[in-house]
Amino acid sequence: MSERISREELVRIYNIEVTFFDELVDYGLLHVQTEDNIRYLMYEDLPELEKFANWYYDLEINLPGLEVIHNMLKKLEALKRRNRELMNKLSAINNEYEDI
Repeated sequence: MSERISREELVRIYNIEVTFFDELVDYGLLHVQTEDNIRYLMYEDLPELEKFANWYYDLEINLPGLEVIHNMLKKLEALKRRNRELMNKLSAINNEYEDI
């Protein structure tokens, strides 16, 4: 089983509010596992929590803003990935024509 950390531990360690964590989950920005009424975040999702906490507490970006920024960054990454794929295909086509 993957490593995970409870919501209560996260709140204590990162000095964040329980309501902030729960709202991130409600907005779909974090995905948790629930076992015996305890919410757990997977260790691999900690960078996302840290990013959201920094934006929220340091930059004072509200939760709807976090959601918008997160979704835009996901779309940007998808566009970058698609652009790389297309550039690789274009390069392959150019290489074929150079060989003729």
